[in-house]
Amino acid sequence: MAEGLAGVSRNAVEKNLFENLEVGRKKVNVNMLQFRDDTLFFCEANIKSVLNFKVIIHCFELAYSLKVNFSKRRLGGVGVDQIVVLRFATILNCEVTKTLFIYLGLAVGGCYKKSMFWDGVVDKIIVQMEW
Repeated sequence: MAEGLAGVSRNAVEKNLFENLEVGRKKVNVNMLQFRDDTLFFCEANIKSVLNFKVIIHCFELAYSLKVNFSKRRLGGVGVDQIVVLRFATILNCEVTKTLFIYLGLAVGGCYKKSMFWDGVVDKIIVQMEW
């Protein structure tokens, strides 16, 4: 299942359905992080990406007979107006979270070596979900 979701995510990026997030000094491209049934997705904060993300997840659920745990799906925005984040959260049927949050016991959105992990990153959304 995990490899299938990673493959679908890679294909979506290749087809420009949504874009990667560049992380770190070397600008490593990341569009999702996965561990067991817990997944983080990163994409552009625009309606095209959000709607494409919704379709991709729905198709994946149908193909693998899995369901997203809606009580554990959250969306946060980096450099995105809060009203836009709320609208996207409504479309994806999830809660809104702060940019700094805990994922698998680690703080996402902060770095002990820099004042802000998200320096230079704008107009991105992060969706956290469990299956």
